[in-house]
Amino acid sequence: MNLFQIIIFLLIPAMLFSQKYELKWSEEFNGSQLNTEVWNFEKGFAKNNEAQFYTGRTKNARIEDGNLILEAYKEDYGNADYTSARINTLNKKHFRYGRIEVRAKLPEGQGTWPAIWMLGINHHIDGFPACGEIDIMEYVGKAPGEVHGTIHYPETDNIKMNSASQNFLLPPSKDGFHTYSIEWDGAQIDFFVDDIKYHHFEVDDANRWGRKNIFRKPFYLVLNLALGGKWAGEIDDTIFPARFYVDYVRFYQLKE
Repeated sequence: MNLFQIIIFLLIPAMLFSQKYELKWSEEFNGSQLNTEVWNFEKGFAKNNEAQFYTGRTKNARIEDGNLILEAYKEDYGNADYTSARINTLNKKHFRYGRIEVRAKLPEGQGTWPAIWMLGINHHIDGFPACGEIDIMEYVGKAPGEVHGTIHYPETDNIKMNSASQNFLLPPSKDGFHTYSIEWDGAQIDFFVDDIKYHHFEVDDANRWGRKNIFRKPFYLVLNLALGGKWAGEIDDTIFPARFYVDYVRFYQLKE
């Protein structure tokens, strides 16, 4: 394969993408502070037996050099031994179908649990798992280099939970950043890392008699850095401060 053929081969995915999608909204994190017209700070303890206390302090969530930084510390705060940050777009920015793309750099170390995920906007009314969940990316530090894409949805009783998950080993990266994304429509949800598809979910699998499929309703976005808990496990106190960098969030929709 000559140089010209290599260049064309590399350009084909970008050309096909530009023909299919158009950018509808983006958060580039280029300002001096987080845009509270788009983002909410969640505060307090979280579920899953996690160890952190979420705050709205700039120490735990801020913008620097065009990146959102969610930063976790070992410190006494709010009856917890650790602090961190979790933000969401509930009631400010909702998404239904399209491509959601996030470029991010993950923290390292035992006990870290960063995530890029989505919940149905009915979460605070119907609870979980009735609202559904789309985990665009989850990572736990005890398994370096491995990320997970997962769908959670309810059984007919809205209490029991079904899940469909797949893991992916991250390829090498010079700066530690990777692009995590989903492409979602009324038929399927596909998961990608650096445009490599590694997981597929059929939306019809979440059909339930007597109610609309939850994955055909709007969702909101959540970005957080959790610590410990049911999945991440024991925390290595030598890793702090731990930083989760997010370069941008972009939302594309199919061209009409």
